[in-house]
Amino acid sequence: MNSTNVDPAELGKFSSLAHRWWDLEGEFGPLHAINPLRLDWIEGIAPLNGQRVLDVGCGGGILADAMARKGADVLGIDLAEKSLKVAQLHALEAGTTHIAYRDVAAEALAAEMPGRFDVVTCMEMLEHVPDPASIVNACAQLAKPGGWVFFSTINRSPKSFLMAIVGAEYVLNLVPRGTHEYARLLRPSELGQFCREAGLNLQHSRGLEYNPVTRRYRLSADTGVNYMLAARKPPQST
Repeated sequence: MNSTNVDPAELGKFSSLAHRWWDLEGEFGPLHAINPLRLDWIEGIAPLNGQRVLDVGCGGGILADAMARKGADVLGIDLAEKSLKVAQLHALEAGTTHIAYRDVAAEALAAEMPGRFDVVTCMEMLEHVPDPASIVNACAQLAKPGGWVFFSTINRSPKSFLMAIVGAEYVLNLVPRGTHEYARLLRPSELGQFCREAGLNLQHSRGLEYNPVTRRYRLSADTGVNYMLAARKPPQST
């Protein structure tokens, strides 16, 4: 169990912005914009209604809340206490049911509740932790045999440096400067290897593209910048 897989600077960064999580025009606006796309993609692979779902690194609850509204029983976990409080407050204000939040590390929860979740999501989080492989392994442990695990992150490529860091942070100001550190970004091959080492079978991948002219996002086959992977835990796993 690794309860120290966290970068205090990263936690502080998101905690300082916690009050802006549900501001559609604020720093987390891009997450609100892509949320319907990633939600539909997950739902198309693993229908959420009636499923027990875990959202790892849930932040202010943007995806967790949306999955609960699809009929899932959702637990969101994060180590940024201020973000969790925002998520809890939003659920109360919006009247979202079947959702709970906990301040707990993925590795600690994996030791506590192994094999309990039909679906595990970990979106836009792996690039912010010191040991992403440990998070992937914890997600695999948390999934039930036959369960689905979904990841999204940013590719480490020249294209992503230009678009996700220079473009998004310094030119278009879509996200705060310093949000992403290039060296921490993960190539799909690297994330795929983490999944295989954790006993997961890769099933689907999808890219996410941003058009600065229309200011719209769309799913595509291009995983050169933002991408999502869907993996499944073998049914015979214990």
